[in-house]
Amino acid sequence: MSDNRLRVGVIGADTRASWAGVSHIPAIRGLDTLTLAAVATRREDSAREAAGAFEAGHWFDDPYAMIRSDLVDVVTIAVRVPAHRDLVRAALAAGKAVYCEAPLGVSLAETLDLASAAGSGANVVGLQGRFNPSVRRAAQLIGEGAIGRPLNARVVSTSAGFGPVTASPYGYFEKAESGANLLTITTGHTLDIVEALLGDLTEIDARAETLWPRPLLADTGEQIDREVPDHVDVLARTTSGVVVAVDVVGGVAPDDATFRFELRGTDGWLTLTGGTLFGVQGGDLTLTSSAVFEAPDDPVAKGVSGPAINVGELYARLAADLRTGTRTAPGFGHAAHNARLLAAVTRAATSGQRVEVASS
Repeated sequence: MSDNRLRVGVIGADTRASWAGVSHIPAIRGLDTLTLAAVATRREDSAREAAGAFEAGHWFDDPYAMIRSDLVDVVTIAVRVPAHRDLVRAALAAGKAVYCEAPLGVSLAETLDLASAAGSGANVVGLQGRFNPSVRRAAQLIGEGAIGRPLNARVVSTSAGFGPVTASPYGYFEKAESGANLLTITTGHTLDIVEALLGDLTEIDARAETLWPRPLLADTGEQIDREVPDHVDVLARTTSGVVVAVDVVGGVAPDDATFRFELRGTDGWLTLTGGTLFGVQGGDLTLTSSAVFEAPDDPVAKGVSGPAINVGELYARLAADLRTGTRTAPGFGHAAHNARLLAAVTRAATSGQRVEVASS
């Protein structure tokens, strides 16, 4: 480590509208426990440009060279899901701490394989929404019984993606083999927040539909086949007996993207509201409740907004875990649980029957 700061190397830190550019980079720069040591892309020009724009110490046009380098302590993987497996395995082999975006793998089998390969090493999956300050305060209120015994919850979670119009650079989201779609991304993040608040989901009924089977590519005028759902409904029960109804909706206008969590208890209620075109994981939330509560904490990363808020919270957890030897950040084992949960949603939607979630 350099000056007691963890040195982070980010794979996928492109300056052209990349997720890493709007979330990981400002989060890292807003934390005094981390430093952006390096960036890596597949091309020299984009790597050089990213290093200059993001003030990284070094750049690499070969991600594997950065992984092997002694310049970094933590390898962040923020690229398309099909590339995760080889990069994660290389980082694990190099003995580096790994922060990989969610979903970890393109399938349940691949996710389980990577979780098994990780062993007890320091690894984190990007399910950051559970650490939003308002989500944490809501979980505290629920845990303390501030609204009594939780009875039922209704959740609406929307995405600006997966609608009737898309663009060529995002066409890979429409392919089942990519592992990146409304189910694995928006639904996965949404259900993870539900579990952070109410406990694990144990039984699931679900419906998954493709409402726009032939989206238009706005930049070319062509239509392509959508192989994945763009609307998911989930009716579930938690370990504590709370009944949860979740609507995950794709294709809303960016300005209309929203998230709403409403929980009713025996002695009161609480809500979480917000939403961005990035989905619930990509922005801040507002907590309201019939119970009196202390305001949520300020974001731990300084000077951040939007997608960097929750990503910063997860990086802070990772840094603390590496410093103290604890395991508070969601690791690859947690990614495996989330993948099993989504597999249960798929089975329920396909069979039309209630499905029990497989245990870890």
